[in-house]
Amino acid sequence: MANSAADQSKGGDAMEGMTHSEVHYFNSYNHHGIHEEMLKDEVRTKSYRDSIYNNRHLFKDKVVLDVGCGTSILSMYYTIHCLRASRPANTAKFAVKAGAKHVIGVDMSTIIVKAREIVAANGMSDKITLLQGKMEEVELPFPEVDIIISEWMGYFLLYESMLDTVLWARDRYLRKDGNGLIFPDKATIFMAGIEDGDYKDEKIGFWDNVYGFDYTPLKRTALTEPLVDTVDLKAVVTDPCAVLTLDLYTVTPADLAFSLRFNLSVRRTDYVHALIAWFDIEFSACHKPVRFSTGPHTKYTHWKQTVFYLADVLTAEAGETVSGQLTCRPTVENRRDLDIAIDYKMETEDQGRKAQGHCEYKMC
Repeated sequence: MANSAADQSKGGDAMEGMTHSEVHYFNSYNHHGIHEEMLKDEVRTKSYRDSIYNNRHLFKDKVVLDVGCGTSILSMYYTIHCLRASRPANTAKFAVKAGAKHVIGVDMSTIIVKAREIVAANGMSDKITLLQGKMEEVELPFPEVDIIISEWMGYFLLYESMLDTVLWARDRYLRKDGNGLIFPDKATIFMAGIEDGDYKDEKIGFWDNVYGFDYTPLKRTALTEPLVDTVDLKAVVTDPCAVLTLDLYTVTPADLAFSLRFNLSVRRTDYVHALIAWFDIEFSACHKPVRFSTGPHTKYTHWKQTVFYLADVLTAEAGETVSGQLTCRPTVENRRDLDIAIDYKMETEDQGRKAQGHCEYKMC
C-alpha cells in the first residue's frame, strides 16, 4: 500500500493555491540534507525509537498515523518487530518494528517519493501507506487511528512547528473513546539567563561603529532576531525556569498564543547579556516515560538553544532574581513564524543596578 496514494498529489500541482511561505516551508524538506541532519541527531531519533521499542505492547495490532513522516523512519519503527523479530534493528524500521497493524505516513514534501522507495527496500510496503499532501486534505484509508506520532517541534519549540497540524489530526482522526495515544504528548519551554558579553559585542555591538560609520539602525534590527546556537553550560548564570507546558491531549491552537511570567534565580555574581530558551519533550504514555531535553546541560540536538539578547546588560549578584514576562504568538501573515516579546526586570536592592526593559523579536 505504500504506493497506493502516489497519484493523490502530482509534484508541483500539490502546492497549487498555497501561499509563498507555505510552498517555501514544504519545499525546504524536499532535500535529503535536512533529513540527514535530523536522523543523525541521536538524542531525537533514539528517544523516539526507545519510546516505541520499549512499549511494543502499546503498538501491537494498532493503526498508527505518522504526521509529517519525512523519510518514514518512525513509520517503519512501528511495524516490523512482530513480523521480523530476528532481524537487527535498522534506523528505518521504528513503527512497523513494534508490531503495528498498519501505519499511515503523511507528508507534503517530495521526500515522500524516496520514503516509498525506502519502505519498499525494507519490505514493508504492505504495512505502511504513505500519502503525499496536506494532513488536512488527504483521505486516510482508516476512519480513525489508535496512535498519532509526530516529530513536530521547531526551534524554540513553536517556530515553524507542525503542532497546528498534529492538533487537527488529533481532533479528526484519534479514536474518541479516550484510549487514543499521542507520541510525544508533553512539551515544556524553559528559560535561563546567560553571560555572553564577547559574542554579544561581536554580533550586536559590531554595528555601533563600522569602519568609522554609525550603523546603529542595523543594530536595532539585529537585536530583534533571536540566535539559534549552542550555549556553553558555563555561560548560564541563573537557574532554569519552566515557562510553558503543553499537554497534546488538551492543548488547542488558541493556547499557542500566550503571555506568561518567569522568575530566574541568579546562581552566581555575574552579568546577564541574554536570555535563552529550550524545550524538553516527554512520552508519558510509555511504561517507563521517555524524555529528552534540548537544553545546554545535555547532549547536542539539532534544535540547539534560542538566544534572545537584551537591550541592557544586567549586573546580577547571587541570590537575586531576574523576573519578567514572555509573550509569544504566531504572526498574522504566517502562523509558522513567531512574534515574541520579553519584559525583564533586575530585582535588586542596589539602586545602581536596577534595570528593566522590553524587547521584541521576530522568528521568521
